Amino acid sequence: MTRLTTAARSAVRDRFPNLAKDVKSFPVRDGEEPWTLREAEELAADLLSEKERLEGELATADEELSNLLRHSGDGAGDDQADSGSSALEREQELTLVNNVRDLLAQTSHALDRIAAGTYATCEETGLPIGKARLQAFPRANLSVEAKQRAERR
Repeated sequence: MTRLTTAARSAVRDRFPNLAKDVKSFPVRDGEEPWTLREAEELAADLLSEKERLEGELATADEELSNLLRHSGDGAGDDQADSGSSALEREQELTLVNNVRDLLAQTSHALDRIAAGTYATCEETGLPIGKARLQAFPRANLSVEAKQRAERR
């Protein structure tokens, strides 16, 4: 977690005006300390910063992919190796764009859960996700146990 600047704290409070009240209802696992407003603000600020970073990355990656697709027909004299290399480059860029979109969607979903006051609750079981898990992976929407069950399927 990072120390909040005045600007970051202000952004969090603007986006989540009910956070001081909502954080009291964020569940914790047995033996964990309750969420503090400071912890919730730091986590929300990190997510907001991550969202902004991912949006910039996505714009750049989308532009690079568009350029690759736009120029993929150039070079009529290219041999098969050049064509294969270009196809691989396009596929890698498309994978990058899709990964960034997925992370952005997860980050936005986590921010929506904070705004709704449902953050820290497992979407599958309704049980607490756990502070340590959320502090390590703030986009988590499943408890460790629910995530393990989902991965076994």
